[in-house]
Amino acid sequence: MPDWTYQPLRGIAGSVLGVRRSQRTALRMLGRLSSRPVGRWFVTRAFGHRPPPAELAGSVAGIAVANRLGAMVPPEVAYDAVRALPTQGAGLIVVAPVGLSDVDAVRAAAVGRRVPVLVLTDAPEVSAALGPYVDGVLCDDAEFVRLTSPVVADALDALEDETKAVLAAPAVLLDAGPGWFQRVAEAATPTWPTPRLADVGPDPQRWPAWWWGVCVGLGMIGAGLGAAAITLGPVLLWYDRDYLGIDRGHLHGVNHHLVSFLQHDRITMAATMVAIGILYTGLAYGGIRHGWPWARNALLASGLIGFPTLLYFLGTGFVEPLHTAVAVVLFPMFLAAVWRAPARPRWTILPDGPEHERRRALTGQLLMITTGVGLFIGGAVVSVVGLTEVFVPSDLVFLDTTSDELETANPRLLSFIAHDRAGFGGALMAAAVAIVMVSAWSWRRGATWVWWSLALSAIVGFLPPVLVHSHIGYTDFLHLAPVYIGMLLSAIALYLARPYLCARPVESKDSVSVGSAGRRGPSS
Repeated sequence: MPDWTYQPLRGIAGSVLGVRRSQRTALRMLGRLSSRPVGRWFVTRAFGHRPPPAELAGSVAGIAVANRLGAMVPPEVAYDAVRALPTQGAGLIVVAPVGLSDVDAVRAAAVGRRVPVLVLTDAPEVSAALGPYVDGVLCDDAEFVRLTSPVVADALDALEDETKAVLAAPAVLLDAGPGWFQRVAEAATPTWPTPRLADVGPDPQRWPAWWWGVCVGLGMIGAGLGAAAITLGPVLLWYDRDYLGIDRGHLHGVNHHLVSFLQHDRITMAATMVAIGILYTGLAYGGIRHGWPWARNALLASGLIGFPTLLYFLGTGFVEPLHTAVAVVLFPMFLAAVWRAPARPRWTILPDGPEHERRRALTGQLLMITTGVGLFIGGAVVSVVGLTEVFVPSDLVFLDTTSDELETANPRLLSFIAHDRAGFGGALMAAAVAIVMVSAWSWRRGATWVWWSLALSAIVGFLPPVLVHSHIGYTDFLHLAPVYIGMLLSAIALYLARPYLCARPVESKDSVSVGSAGRRGPSS
């Protein structure tokens, strides 16, 4: 899970429930989600958590573990920790200190465990009572290295001793969030140089998945720009005129605001297409190219929402040839981009930066995810309205007419407009999914491509709709309020996160970064 799942509770929920209680609540919620097969899959697979690298495997007290990085927790939170933390990357859970009064709680916690659970106690009676129920009972901590700092470099130093397990103290997990396990695993993962264009060759059959993803992104940008050019020019193409049986002049005669209304719909749709293209290009070049598994999943999830919106014609009755052609051309490229497994890891991890910088970035991350969720809800509403009522009340106020009058003037006019409206709703949902997943799982120091992808898509996605609404005089505040809120939240989020996401390596004798083989060396 991303770090923001815990951090906001230290402020907002912490002021209501108390910090400690709010942290327990977050752990309990994550534990309940992870205790169910669907929830566990959702956390570990749908968002691209990688298995720990082989370098972290070993044994602890004679017990084999796939990951020597774990956590030490008190008995009162053991039940939730045993269920929640393995999905975050913990390879073992040590419960300590354990007394006789804690035996029942530890027994219950160990049931259904997915990683080894060990107990630390100096009481023989506790050892006898828990021995059959846990994987090991130890009387001292000689097998462990306890971390008291969330600094990734400190964890890597401790993991170099292959005879010991490295355990995060509760304070570390509370400060760093559960995403800390994943960050350490990523830093320890051996990586390889990113392939150059010359190494790939011109043969499309040899292209890696990220190339196809870039093609999809650039194709969406081109299609969006083309749609905007058509909208600002003739508005109606030949197949539009054939379907309606009228041209632009007659359309203006039906309602003197109708041409402007169609332009505002289509400019908004075109802007969303370009924003999607920017996000896809960023996911492919900055994410899939470097082997991040979540980047491929984000592209897949967004595309599985966006491409099927072509089928909206079943509800509207209007098939747009250019829309269909774009989908037919880009869909095979999309399949080529997501069909293959992610490339070998090729990322570079920057050292931990200032703590205040990271915390500001976490606030920005939460705001960006909130924006994405809001856009998805808005897209779903627009899709439903487009496929049913077609117009919202403010639309009819702007047009100064009714749906019945428009349908009387031209029986095909409502289905024609419905196609644009529903299609925009589907595109908005696809963009929202990409925004949420990029924001949730790519928030890493130095991920400059994330900041630019989100910033450019926000500019392109929000600014043209506001300008076209202003140009045609459709300035109803409540109608545009979601756009204004999205712009404000995005601007604040990007401002707060920029120092963190756009950080650069600094040459310093005290600074370290993770090299191309998962080893740390001087940053460069």
